[in-house]
Amino acid sequence: MFIAIGFMVFGGILGFLLRKKEFRNISKIITILIWLLLFILGLEVGANPQIISGLGNIGVEALIITFAAVFGSAAVALLLWKYINNRRKELHEE
Repeated sequence: MFIAIGFMVFGGILGFLLRKKEFRNISKIITILIWLLLFILGLEVGANPQIISGLGNIGVEALIITFAAVFGSAAVALLLWKYINNRRKELHEE
């Protein structure tokens, strides 16, 4: 866990230091890396017999949590979008 947090902090610092440098195709590289990580995660889950044997038990709970997370994220994103647009309109009216 601390390793993951350390990588995030290191990436943030590196991004801050290189913020003026333009990186071409970085979004494509990030997308490919995310797909690769998801594939490797799928391999790990599929190879774990405990997860596979308990899939029926945790399936409904995972589905409920997934829908709640997606709905919650979308709701908060919509509220944030409306807030930002309202602030923009207020600033342009002044």
